[in-house]
Amino acid sequence: MGRVRIFKNAWFERYMRRQKIRDAALRDAVHRAERGLIDADLGGGVVKQRVARPRQGRSGGYRTLILYRQAHRAFFVYGFAKSRQANISDEEEAAFKKAARYVLDLTDEQLAALIRNGQFSEVDYDD
Repeated sequence: MGRVRIFKNAWFERYMRRQKIRDAALRDAVHRAERGLIDADLGGGVVKQRVARPRQGRSGGYRTLILYRQAHRAFFVYGFAKSRQANISDEEEAAFKKAARYVLDLTDEQLAALIRNGQFSEVDYDD
């Protein structure tokens, strides 16, 4: 069985840089999901996972939204600190579910094109 490919969209890449979140924290969140440890399954291929703040635990960390299909792909698309935002709106949740239907069914060729034009980047397994 191959490992899950992990991606982040351009917005999330900028968010990570501002918050100093490392790729290792994203890998940890996906590994937990792969073991069935999902913080919140919103349905439609969208899950919410906590990601630890640098040098701190997950409980005070960030909430991330991942377009996720087990044993296949995970796309980090949104993040927020619980102290700044309690949750996403129903409209945002519906939009993420719509995006999940599209993104999770991309062919490898379509995904490669999106990476080339800067919409997504792949998380490396070697920091």
